Formats: sequence, C-alpha cells, structure tokens
Amino acid sequence: MPAGPLKSGDIPIQAHNAKAGDVAVNAKGGAAESLIGTVGRVTVSIPANGPGEVLLPVRGGSEAFAAWSDEPIARHSRVVVVDALSARSVLVTPTPI
Repeated sequence: MPAGPLKSGDIPIQAHNAKAGDVAVNAKGGAAESLIGTVGRVTVSIPANGPGEVLLPVRGGSEAFAAWSDEPIARHSRVVVVDALSARSVLVTPTPI
C-alpha cells in the first residue's frame, strides 16, 4: 500500500471510508435522506435471486427503487429498508404484521 494518498497523474485521490448504513451525499454536497427504516410497498415481486421494485416515501412524495431481499417477497407486501445498497437500490425485509 502506498504511504501517501493515491494519485491519478498529478491529482491526489482520497480513498473513501464509507461503511454500510452511512448517509449518502447528494450532488450538491448536502446529506441525502437515509432510507434505512423506511416502510414501503413492493410494486414488482422480489425474487430470491434478483431485484424487484419497491415504492418508498421520499421528500414528500413516493419514488421507485430497485429492491433486493434474502427471501422472495410478493407484490403489494409491506417491507422495511434494512440497507441502502446504492442511491437507487435497497435491501428490504418483510414487515412484521
């Protein structure tokens, strides 16, 4: 490992120290809302081996996100976000009834 910051040509590159669950930063440098703990509804069934889609309340409206789960989840099921995988992709689990 290099002793100092990585470089691309003459431009130093800072390594990120992001961890799962950290709040994302939007393009303007402000903190984006954390989706962890948000309850939503499945709009496209989530299979065990691929993504589905969930509708989550965001900024006073609702937005669709790609959704992954450790188990299949049927359309119209209520889910809770347990991790934000990317800006438009979440890991969900069914909500207890």
